[in-house]
Amino acid sequence: MFLLVVLCMVFARSAAMAFNRWLDAEIDRRNPRTAKREIPAGIISASNALYFVIGNVVLFMGTTWFINPLCFFLSPVAIIVVLGYSYTKRFTALCHLVLGVGLSLAPIGAFLAVTGYFSLLPVLLSVMVLCWVSGFDIIYSLQDEDFDRSQQLHSIPARLGKVGALRFSEVLHIVAAGLAVAIGLMGGFHWVYWIGAALFIGMLIAQHRLVKPNDLSRVNIAFMTTNGIASVVYAVFAIADMFIFKS
Repeated sequence: MFLLVVLCMVFARSAAMAFNRWLDAEIDRRNPRTAKREIPAGIISASNALYFVIGNVVLFMGTTWFINPLCFFLSPVAIIVVLGYSYTKRFTALCHLVLGVGLSLAPIGAFLAVTGYFSLLPVLLSVMVLCWVSGFDIIYSLQDEDFDRSQQLHSIPARLGKVGALRFSEVLHIVAAGLAVAIGLMGGFHWVYWIGAALFIGMLIAQHRLVKPNDLSRVNIAFMTTNGIASVVYAVFAIADMFIFKS
């Protein structure tokens, strides 16, 4: 089951990332920050990228068949969300929240794979992921504020400016921190979880201290490094708590 869930993650994320590169190839070509990506640079052809997307979608849905019927019948919903995100910056500044929804499907999807039913706690975890991901994606998109405006693309930074976007991101991360606390209380977790939750919240705070409206030089550290560590730390401590204190 663990292997099947991991494969679903790999196939879904690969499809989503490749589809985004395929759909946005022309936009990426015009953006100095992304002009060297594989399709604009001619390293990978657009048609091969699309074949890669289709292959991963088929593999994802095929893998869910071996998990349980509920996951299989819900798999098209997951694909629509993770692929559909790439269109959203063409018409809504809330595209960051759609990305958050896409990644938030992972916790509840994994829970459904193991149990075959819905429960409140993994839903709260999914909402926490939604707020966390949306918040740090807004920080990352600060780099493209001027480009988005020039191309009539929608984003929170393009709509609210750097200061407003950072405030919006902070609110989302405050909600994510509150949900981490709520999950600990509702789930009956112990001190090991709370160490992980404290470190996770600390890294949310750290990324907002790294990025300032007049200084975006550390955006990649905040986006890549801080959030990469935060996710692993939170997971390791939460899982360790369940193993140590399992009844």
